[in-house]
Amino acid sequence: MSDNVISYIEMCQRERTSLQQGMNFSLDGNHSVILMSVRPNAPYRDRLEESGTTLIYEGHDMPKGGACSNPKTVDQPIAYSSGNPTQNGKFMAAALTAKRGQTLPERVRVYEKIKPGIWSYNGIFHLVDAWVERDEFRQVCKFKLIAVESDEDFNKPVRIDAQRRRVIPTHVKLEVWARDEGKCSICNAPDELHFDHILPFAKGGTSLTAENVQLLCARHNLQKSDHIQ
Repeated sequence: MSDNVISYIEMCQRERTSLQQGMNFSLDGNHSVILMSVRPNAPYRDRLEESGTTLIYEGHDMPKGGACSNPKTVDQPIAYSSGNPTQNGKFMAAALTAKRGQTLPERVRVYEKIKPGIWSYNGIFHLVDAWVERDEFRQVCKFKLIAVESDEDFNKPVRIDAQRRRVIPTHVKLEVWARDEGKCSICNAPDELHFDHILPFAKGGTSLTAENVQLLCARHNLQKSDHIQ
C-alpha cells in the first residue's frame, strides 16, 4: 500500500538489501527501487509534475574523493571506466528500451524521505523515459516515472494499462504530520501509519490540501477501506 510511513530499517527489510544508494536497479529481477527527496537542501533535483502523477528523478553523481573533489561539477556517469553501466546507465537503458516499445516498463518502488528518519512509501511507478540535460555546471541524467495503481504483484507482467495515481505532495505530508503530531488521528497510535485521504480520490477527494489528508494507523486505515467498499 502506498503513502505509508516507513523507517529506513523497515525499507531494507522489505527489499531484503541494504539501500545505501539511492538507485537500485532490478532487485530480485522483478523491480527496482529509488529513494527520492524534494525537501530543501536535498542532494538531487527530484520533482513531481502533472498533479503528482509523474516523477522526474535526477540521476546520481560521481562519488566524492580522489580525482573528484566536487561531484556537482562533473558529468553524471553512465558507465564506469571498465565499460560496465552505472546505476544511471542501467536505468537509462531500461527507460529507453521501454520508450521504444522493445520492453515493458521497469517497475520501480519509490521511497521518499520527508523528515530525518521518516520515509513515505510512494508506491509503484513505471519507468518510461530518460534523457541527459545540462545544468549550470555539467551533464545530468533525468528519468521520467509514472505513478500507477495496482501493479504490486511482481509474479505478473507489468500492467501497461494501469491507471495513473496521484502522489500526495511532500508539503502536504509535512503539514499533516505536524498537525496530527505523528500519530493516528483516531487512536494516537505512533506506528504503522498511513497518509489517508479523508474523502477518497476516486470520490472526488484531493491530494493537494492537508484538510483532506489524515494520519491513520494500519488498523483504522483497513477499517475505513472495508467500510468504503
